[in-house]
This record gives sequence, C-alpha cells and structure tokens, in this order.
Amino acid sequence: QLQASGGGLVQAGGSLRLSCAASGRNSYRTPMGWFRQAPGKDREFVAIISGNGVGTTYADSVKGRFIISRDNVKNTVYLQMNSLKPEDTAVYYCAAGIYSSNSHDYNYWGQGTQVTVSS
Repeated sequence: QLQASGGGLVQAGGSLRLSCAASGRNSYRTPMGWFRQAPGKDREFVAIISGNGVGTTYADSVKGRFIISRDNVKNTVYLQMNSLKPEDTAVYYCAAGIYSSNSHDYNYWGQGTQVTVSS
C-alpha cells in the first residue's frame, strides 16, 4: 500500500514536500515514481527514483526545481517541490513499479494528494 501526503495550497515561487509511505515486503527494492494529473489532462510523469536511491530521472518541466529522494529505513519516498508555478497545480500520485516514466508500467498507486499553486 502507498499513502501520499503533503499537498496543499501555496503561492507561486513557494515550496512543498510530498511524502509517500510504502508498506509491504521488499518495498525498499522497488523503484518509485511520482506522477500528476491536472483537470482535463492526462496523467503525466514527474520523477522516478531507483530502489537504492542512486538513480533518478525527472520530467523536463520540473528538472532543476523538484528533487525526489527516499528513506528506505522509513519506507518513504519524498518529492521536494521548489519554485512552484501555477502550471504545477495537479493531483500528485506516487506509484511503485519498474524504473519507467510510463504510468502503465506501475502496478501500485497511492490515493493522490492535491497541490494547488496560486499566482
């Protein structure tokens, strides 16, 4: 199971940190991803992190602003979001699966957390 939290309302230029707590056996070995979905749009890739935390990949739209990390002792993945823009407004989902930017490659999804960035 995945439990996402940390969303909220923030002004443009502000920061938020999302968390995704994972439960289950061997969750620390599983690549984890963050995706987001804005109203009327398809779900899009944001960032991935490998099971050991060494490998990361970001969407071009968030590169240099967002940082994905994980604490395998706490079985938690984080998404630090800085310099937020109104276009970052979306429901953010964490997911567990293989190391891929394709949402169809992920079998397990959290419930989503709303991020709203005001201008």
